[in-house]
Amino acid sequence: MNQKPTISIVSPVYRAEFFLDKLVSEIQKVMSNLTIDYEIVLVDDRSPDNSWAKMKELAIANPKIKSIRLSRNFGQHPAIMAGLSQAKGEWIVVMDCDLQDQPKEIEKLYSKAQEGFDVVLARRTNRQDGYLKKLSSKLFSKVYGFFTDTKYDNEIANFGIYNTKVIQSILKISDYIKFFPLFVNFVGYNTTSIEVEHASRQSGSTGYSISKLISLAFNSIISFSNKPLKIFVKFGIIISLLSFLVGSYYLYEAFSNKIEVLGYTSIIVSIWFLSGVIITTIGITGIYVGKIFDQTKNRPVFIIDEVI
Repeated sequence: MNQKPTISIVSPVYRAEFFLDKLVSEIQKVMSNLTIDYEIVLVDDRSPDNSWAKMKELAIANPKIKSIRLSRNFGQHPAIMAGLSQAKGEWIVVMDCDLQDQPKEIEKLYSKAQEGFDVVLARRTNRQDGYLKKLSSKLFSKVYGFFTDTKYDNEIANFGIYNTKVIQSILKISDYIKFFPLFVNFVGYNTTSIEVEHASRQSGSTGYSISKLISLAFNSIISFSNKPLKIFVKFGIIISLLSFLVGSYYLYEAFSNKIEVLGYTSIIVSIWFLSGVIITTIGITGIYVGKIFDQTKNRPVFIIDEVI
């Protein structure tokens, strides 16, 4: 396809062999209504099922489909970055492959973008996710907002339409830890959001376990904020001031001959408490040093194995 498409639809693929046909079919219906040139960029994050075989079949049968396979499983957000690096459209739509992000909403997103916006985000007002996933998403938004002093809307995920200049700015971000929605928030530009319908997952279960969600949240906060370090610095100063006041009091008591037996319990409690604070602080600092080490190695966050 030599002509530059108006819209590129990028979708990371994982355990999606049973609904890729429907995903492509639904996208084609929408794009035929818009009557503009487009391409579909599917990125296989080394899915353990037969998703890649289906993706190859689709790409061979349809010249508007570009199927990309990564060399191993890098994760959803590196897979999105891989797809963005291959997208050629003036506008890029990012959406999940499980049809919870409904292709029919692309028309609304594109129409809103034509009003002069660089980014139009899809807000899921009635999320069809499980209780645990919605709860974890809400908790992440609160915790992330606290640690970064920003507002993060948990009703907004990856789904949206982005001008190519926005995507190019995002691709220039060299952070080793990738999290697409936070990058969108960071680069700015003229942004708005619209309400969209959110569907339940077509089949199977999400690729995110609780441990993966916690790891993603933790890594994102560490990558985007040094506030945990600042909190422990403030905490250390408070402890030092309290220790000075308490020490001054007991020193006065000692000079006044009011202390006959030193308090064994208070000493042990103080040792354990301050030791815990010190170890935690060193641990947090070590995590940041480790992230710096990962960043300085400058390893690629994704490796493309095959493109069809």
